[in-house]
Amino acid sequence: MNIKKSIIFRIRIALLFFFAAAGLIVFKIFKIQRLQADKWKELVEHRGIDERIIKSTRGNIYSDNGSLMATSLPFYRVGIDPRMASDELVKEKIDSLGLMLARKFRKRSASGYVRRIKNARRDSLYYVPLSVGRIDHLEKKEMQTWPIFRNGRLKGGGVFDKENRRFFPFGGLAKRTLGFVNENNQGAGLEKSFNHYLAGVDGKAIYRRIAGGRWRPVYDGSEIRPVDGLDITTTLDVNLQDVTETALLKALLNYKADYGCVVLMEVKTGEIKAIANLKRNKKKGTYSEAYNYAVGAQGLTEPGSTFKLASMMALLEDTSLDLEDKVETGSGTYKFHDKIMRDHKPGGYGTLTVQEVFEKSSNIGVSKLVNNHFGHKPERFYNYIRNMGLKEPLHFQLKGEGIPYIKHPNDKTWSGVSLPWMSIGYELQLTPLHTLAFFNAVANGGKMIRPVLVKNVMQANEVLQTFGTKVINPKICSDKTLKKLRTMLEGVVIRGTARNIYDEKVRIAGKTGTAQKVKNGKYTRTYYTSFAGYFPAEKPKYSCIVVIDSPKGYQQYGGDAAAPVFKDIADKIYVSDLELHDQLEGNPRSQDGVFPVIRAGLKPDLQEICDRLGIAHKDSDTDEWVRTSTKGNAVIWQDAKIKPNIVPDVRGMTLRDALYLLENMSLRVTFQGKGRVVTQSLPPKMRFNKEKQIFLTLK
Repeated sequence: MNIKKSIIFRIRIALLFFFAAAGLIVFKIFKIQRLQADKWKELVEHRGIDERIIKSTRGNIYSDNGSLMATSLPFYRVGIDPRMASDELVKEKIDSLGLMLARKFRKRSASGYVRRIKNARRDSLYYVPLSVGRIDHLEKKEMQTWPIFRNGRLKGGGVFDKENRRFFPFGGLAKRTLGFVNENNQGAGLEKSFNHYLAGVDGKAIYRRIAGGRWRPVYDGSEIRPVDGLDITTTLDVNLQDVTETALLKALLNYKADYGCVVLMEVKTGEIKAIANLKRNKKKGTYSEAYNYAVGAQGLTEPGSTFKLASMMALLEDTSLDLEDKVETGSGTYKFHDKIMRDHKPGGYGTLTVQEVFEKSSNIGVSKLVNNHFGHKPERFYNYIRNMGLKEPLHFQLKGEGIPYIKHPNDKTWSGVSLPWMSIGYELQLTPLHTLAFFNAVANGGKMIRPVLVKNVMQANEVLQTFGTKVINPKICSDKTLKKLRTMLEGVVIRGTARNIYDEKVRIAGKTGTAQKVKNGKYTRTYYTSFAGYFPAEKPKYSCIVVIDSPKGYQQYGGDAAAPVFKDIADKIYVSDLELHDQLEGNPRSQDGVFPVIRAGLKPDLQEICDRLGIAHKDSDTDEWVRTSTKGNAVIWQDAKIKPNIVPDVRGMTLRDALYLLENMSLRVTFQGKGRVVTQSLPPKMRFNKEKQIFLTLK
């Protein structure tokens, strides 16, 4: 029993000593890490050793066709470890190296560089900086062929410390959309929103302090190598982005506006092909991309008359209203409760059809229709707006999206004038992108889809993640309502507030918007102008919204300031997008057993073909270049109407004839395919004043 007690006592004593020792160790660690942290940090720095981060190489950002929009390029600081080269190598080559360094950096003479390196070698220094700043990769490759440096790092001592810098091959194009990330991990645009993909994983390494207080890595095998970032491919088209920014800048300069934005989107896919945001620098009067007004909270504002499309949709869905029904708008003023609403036209529009109310953008007409029908059930109107997909955010791929505000009848700020004013785009807030998504749904057969800016994430050529088209609302309204809405939108451009941009060649459908801006709680004589729509109207491929904020001058309305920008963009896209062009009428092949392909060309050549094949043709007084038609079994010659500085119609011609005709008019021709011309990138009858390029498709 005594032996047992003795053993237990010894065990307790041992445990006591163990815990005491453990406690002492823990205290020492705490003392070193916390209480004496500054002391040990100072000691480490004094000895010149530290563990530091090695930054990873950031991933690339590409356009829709693989064009590089943002990349990280390596730059290097040049130095030398003077201990590494042999005495024989230094004796033989040091003067040549000094001469080349002097020519390259011009910081000191050749003998000065030689003396600096020899002194450091004598003092057994680890590192001597040689470059004034940084050199690029090509310069590095060149320097690695220099005397001593060409022997490599271990035998020559040349040191090239790499630093990555972000480079944008297209300059300021889509600058705000591409964005940035700073040293504090703050930023904007794609760089910030997709930072978790692009950033990669940083590594670690031991660094030694060198002359001048700088640090360089010591590669002793303990380093953790960084993992490079992934690449992302966007939906942006650099050509369309350039067209969009150019058209927007031209309008902003003309109107001296505060800012403007444009978003161009593919109707079926929701892919954003261009997004431009330009703000005026008040001191210089120039414009640059400083904020994404198309998406962000600062672009969240009362949309004005573009919202009338949503109001008309709710009316057409909930009533039997027809476009030919009459609305009395009076003399231009109408009192809703205690507030007067006005139409743009002095003296008013009088009696209008529903179609005309929309085309002329009559505030009174739209508000009377909405108030008369939904005045006793405003929540029903609110529910229509919510169900259209306008109440909730789009959950767009860029961070910082503005959250839409649609007032509910139960809100404390709801009043007797809320419904009529909401119906024309006031007392609510939307971003331009949200408005565009709604208009795009009308163009897309009623299907509302989420706009897409990034298509996929890649590592080298391997796609790791894809972001496809997502449906927000499969059907925002009935097909019957949709047909009426599209008729109204086309009418705005043909006869209404945007008739100044009507063009039979490129048919546009859309709605102007002009919203008075609020300052100190009161509406002012400054305007937020916009135009939203799609084209071609008959078969929509692109939707677009243009915003011009606070235009100056006499013409300050959406139809004057914003709509022409839309048309400018649409025209330029039409010229370059062959899918938008009309094909040759009928079958380009010959009629069975009757005529070969004789469409257009040089009249003597075509006559000879007809004569040899025994085909009747009726001569007429025409120029030498002709087009053809048939009458019975005979070919009829028609003048091709070739005029200077007017693009001719070469569809149906052989390549030889088309080349001869176009190149003699100083047009630069490129083509693809074989046979006869079926499409041309520059439309017939278009006037041009200088050399242009035209693309032909043959079939």
